[in-house]
Amino acid sequence: MFRSATFKLTMWYLCLVMAISLIFSVVLYHVTTGELDLGLNRETQRIYNQFPVFDNSPLLRPTQDYDTGTHRILLRLVGLNIIVLVGAGFASYWLARRTLEPIEAAHEQQKRFTADVSHELRTPLTALKMESEVALMNKQNDKTALRATLTSNLEEVSKLEVLINNLLRLTRLEVDELQQNFVLQDIHVIAAAAVEQVQKLAKAHNISLENAVHDLSVSGDQDSLTQLLVILLDNAIKYSPAGSKVELGSRRLGGQVILTVKDNGAGIEPAALEHVFDRFYRADNSRAKTNHTEGFGLGLSIAKMIADVHHGTITLASQPGHGTTATVSLPIAEITSTLRE
Repeated sequence: MFRSATFKLTMWYLCLVMAISLIFSVVLYHVTTGELDLGLNRETQRIYNQFPVFDNSPLLRPTQDYDTGTHRILLRLVGLNIIVLVGAGFASYWLARRTLEPIEAAHEQQKRFTADVSHELRTPLTALKMESEVALMNKQNDKTALRATLTSNLEEVSKLEVLINNLLRLTRLEVDELQQNFVLQDIHVIAAAAVEQVQKLAKAHNISLENAVHDLSVSGDQDSLTQLLVILLDNAIKYSPAGSKVELGSRRLGGQVILTVKDNGAGIEPAALEHVFDRFYRADNSRAKTNHTEGFGLGLSIAKMIADVHHGTITLASQPGHGTTATVSLPIAEITSTLRE
């Protein structure tokens, strides 16, 4: 599809350039031949006036000189247009590829995203269907068995709900309207809210949380920034061994607020670090195998999008067996009268 589009766009660019070149050549041809004709006539008349002996002499042939001159001009213009045609062909193809490459990349990303969503939705739906069919086929099931089936189905429904909510969150983050609602936010308040949300999970995993975030301000959306920290804390807790500690800290570096979430888990392989922010990516390493953590691989993708929307960055530094540190950098917001309003 995009090959055909590239060819068509190249042809459109080429036709446009050649149309301009031909129009310019026609105008230039008429102007130069007109000046040539006028110049030859003036020079011939000057010779006749100064040297009457050459009047009607066959030695002076302005018409033949004019034809020779116009022929040379025409040949040079034709050669120039051939050069323009070749150069414009290459330039048009390059420009067409450059124009269509981001569109093609977005199209491929959308196709992969649709395929991944379909796959992730199919998994819990298939489990729901199979368990329900098995329960219906076995007429000897008692209340306990049916209750277990319904409980399992509810767990799958919860997974679907989490996935759908994450997909909706991704869609909202891609809308520029979010940035129009940015207000002054206290990072300390946001960190406290995030810690509160993951406190129950930390307790269940026997993980202690250390909140050392200072009183710094950024401009942004409170819910999104809280979700960003919740995602990082949630990952740190899930991939940390029982009895360990997850540290949440902050510092100011120039015009940036630096937030860090550090765990003492199994870490991430270097090859996997390049893909951790890809949608639906889950590393197949000791980090995942040891903890058997369930998820859809959307958390860090959402976290990155939140950071991007807030004109910030997010990076992960990790070594297998030595834990992982997530670092978020956000532009600091000075308290001004504009922000107060």
